[in-house]
Amino acid sequence: MHIVGIIPARYASTRLEGKPLCLIGNKTMLERVFEQASKTAELSEVWIATDDDRIYQHARSFTNHVLMTDANHLSGTDRCAEAITLLPSQPDVVINIQGDEPFLAPEQLSLLITLCLKPNVQIGTLVKTITHLPDLDNPAIPKVVIDVNGKALYFCRNAIPHVRDAVNKHSITFYSHVGLYGFKTQTLRELVKLPPSMLELTEKLEQLRWLENGFTMHTALTHHNNFAIDTPSDLEKARLMVAEQQQ
Repeated sequence: MHIVGIIPARYASTRLEGKPLCLIGNKTMLERVFEQASKTAELSEVWIATDDDRIYQHARSFTNHVLMTDANHLSGTDRCAEAITLLPSQPDVVINIQGDEPFLAPEQLSLLITLCLKPNVQIGTLVKTITHLPDLDNPAIPKVVIDVNGKALYFCRNAIPHVRDAVNKHSITFYSHVGLYGFKTQTLRELVKLPPSMLELTEKLEQLRWLENGFTMHTALTHHNNFAIDTPSDLEKARLMVAEQQQ
């Protein structure tokens, strides 16, 4: 089974421009993500897909697995779909690896790959139990409800399910969405042909386009804490974490 991990890496970012090239300790964020992903035994290859020559040249300093893709892609999913057309051979499964998680746990990718290898899984992703209740009110943390078989029913930036009786709030298991995706290759090709959907545009969550068009998303439960770097303050926190590890 040919399983490829792709790290979409673009220079433009509204809150932290050029973040793939930001230094965290003695390595860039992109290099750290690549190293972590490459520790995943189940991945046949890991590739970086970018639209920027600065990122391309930097990535070439530590790997030959770099692809230059179109600058007009609106999402990492679109970039992954173009990237697979540029590969020497077509994969069976594609893993979309977020380029802003320098502390990515390879165990999470292994878990996602195991899920995606199941015959009935079109799209796989990870969820995590919300234990810090204030996260329910944070729109930057997407929430998800799943059925008894682990299939995603809906994603939302608000707390779901809504609890009518406050006394029952502590008896409900809430899940956050971990933004890693795995696709059967044919499914990925079909997804990027879909136009933006009403639910996607409303919530600003691209996975709703897939659900709204009848695709199924299976989930697996992870216990790892994820830390995505979106802002300068996130970057400083990451730098402190690395400095503490090196002491």
